[in-house]
Amino acid sequence: MQFLIADTFSDSLARLTEDERKAAKITAIDLQLDPSSPGLQFHRIDKSRDKNFWSIRVSRDVRVIVHKTSDSLMLCYVDHHDAAYTWAERRRLETHPTTGAAQLVEVRETVQEIAIPRYVDAPAPKPVQVPLFAAYGDENLLAFGVPEEWLADVKRATDDTLLDLADHLPAEAAEALLELATGGRPLVRTPEPVEETMAEAVTVEALQHPDAQRRFRVIEGTEELEAALDAPWDKWTVFLHPSQRELVERSFNGSARVSGSAGTGKTVVAVHRAVHLARSNPEGRVLLTTFSEALANILRTMLRRLISAEPRLGERIDVEALDAVARRLYEAHVGRVHLATRNEVAEALRLSSEAVEGSRFSHNFLLTEWDQVIDAWQLNDWDSYRDVARRRRTRLTEAQRAMLWSEFERTRQSLVAGGLTTYPAVYSTLANVLGKTANKPYDYVVVDEAQDVGVAQLRFLAAIGGGRPNALFSAGDLGQRIFQQPFSWKALGVDVRGRSRSLRVNYRTSHQIRSQADRLLDPQMSDVDGNVEERRGTVSVFNGPPPTVVECNSEQEEVEFVAEWLRERMNDETPAHEVAVFVRSEREMPRAQAAVAAAGQQANVLDERLAAARGQISVATMHLAKGLEFRAVAVMACDDEVMPSLERIENVGDEAELEDVYNTERQLLYVACTRARDHLLVTSGGDASEFLEDLVP
Repeated sequence: MQFLIADTFSDSLARLTEDERKAAKITAIDLQLDPSSPGLQFHRIDKSRDKNFWSIRVSRDVRVIVHKTSDSLMLCYVDHHDAAYTWAERRRLETHPTTGAAQLVEVRETVQEIAIPRYVDAPAPKPVQVPLFAAYGDENLLAFGVPEEWLADVKRATDDTLLDLADHLPAEAAEALLELATGGRPLVRTPEPVEETMAEAVTVEALQHPDAQRRFRVIEGTEELEAALDAPWDKWTVFLHPSQRELVERSFNGSARVSGSAGTGKTVVAVHRAVHLARSNPEGRVLLTTFSEALANILRTMLRRLISAEPRLGERIDVEALDAVARRLYEAHVGRVHLATRNEVAEALRLSSEAVEGSRFSHNFLLTEWDQVIDAWQLNDWDSYRDVARRRRTRLTEAQRAMLWSEFERTRQSLVAGGLTTYPAVYSTLANVLGKTANKPYDYVVVDEAQDVGVAQLRFLAAIGGGRPNALFSAGDLGQRIFQQPFSWKALGVDVRGRSRSLRVNYRTSHQIRSQADRLLDPQMSDVDGNVEERRGTVSVFNGPPPTVVECNSEQEEVEFVAEWLRERMNDETPAHEVAVFVRSEREMPRAQAAVAAAGQQANVLDERLAAARGQISVATMHLAKGLEFRAVAVMACDDEVMPSLERIENVGDEAELEDVYNTERQLLYVACTRARDHLLVTSGGDASEFLEDLVP
């Protein structure tokens, strides 16, 4: 007998109290070990339209709902007695007559008329709404996975009712309709003949359909079940969307990249891809990496959860930040390394500038030129610096470049004399060494948050990948680039043209939050090589209240407003560790901590470990927000001269650099806002940032 778990069970388990969850997990494991045990107390749910639904007693008031046939047993739902029974009475497990996918279908007759959701401060609906899908025939809608009994409702759907209707439909149908409504073209699989009897008896084939695998999974053993139950919010460890699975398992004849806006599951794909490569290549070594240690910590946690049932895979998957990988490989292949600190480089530049007669470049300009040009591209002679391609709109004359080069050459000689080097030099040396050897340290490399990988880092990755099939796979979003200037990947040997794919289904962020956050960015973005990332057409799979954007008159008024909002989240029974407050920099951290304290809560100031603490609200700078998600997020101190950073603006050298500062500051605010799942508050404590005007419809 097959033992399965549905995503609805994972969702409902997460909503129980901690003690209730523990009891439900014990019951689920007992059920898997011995489904015939009399202690489980099976009770058929007589009022259910599906006679295969049964309840199992967990405690005096908690019940697990299972779907039981002679061939399978599925964990479907868990809740308090009445709510659990109501859920089962309103659903059927059946095979869709057109797509052939197994679906949990909500019985239409049990649903009240679809109501237009109302939220505080939401704009009034338009007096007349045109049905969105009236022109589509039944055959078209069935091909999208719409259940037959919901066809009439779909044809009546308007802009005001679509999101609420989508909550009642199977995921593939909801996603297809949302994409149609936003001008996209949803995937339609060629229908296969489906036997009429399949609608009553869900077959193995129906459960193996790609759309079914996103919500049902066969569980092979107790360890795998325990892993699935231990992190119910992280459904990615169990269920994959078909578009994600295709990228995870696909073979690419060279370097490949997956893109997508925040919340579309790029990191999910990256982690699953690393595991798939290790599993399907028993002798292969895999590196799962990213640009920062904080994000590497998140990847480690995700990987441990994913492979908990097969831990030996972890012996062949290294999860490290790029700098840590480079330092370890350098010491193994080249020798010991002494890295210059930021202060040592700055001091060497200052002394070199003072030694050059007539130097009139600012210290900040010299640091930027060193970081983004000299050190990044490892320019070691005058000819290379004179001829390097520039992004600057304010052109440097050859005489100016010559004077600059004399300062940079002195700086380079000073570091060498002190036995010091930099990370870009480490990467470049490794690229030269590894590019000449057939024995690479890794057979496969998977890179997350690739938009913030630097020039020298990519050169190093290209040397490992070497253009081999499947050797280099990256995941990223140009809209979340906050650390690096754009540069050509193709020029460094990493060409993803024709092997670049985009994810368009957002699981993390509500439609309202996603659509408003997207206003901060251009609807279409492209990299230096011409690869285009289209933000239009992305759909969120759930609804929620619109974000709140407030311009307060003072910092104290802002603290009080945010504190009240935090108290409301606590009254909504949102766990404190599922709430976060983000600010632009360390200077604004006291405001965030004051708001948390005024709300009567404890603040957990995040560091590179990015570890949430139960019973505490997370507080951090926006740069640490990457890779995180919370049910509720407050983004504070979005003041004029804070966003964008006045300090960064004052230190720009030309128009191109100023444009890049504005772009990355916008993208930084976008990153912070899209950490929110259900609730988002954005505030200023005085004159507001110009970005807030764009954030509001």
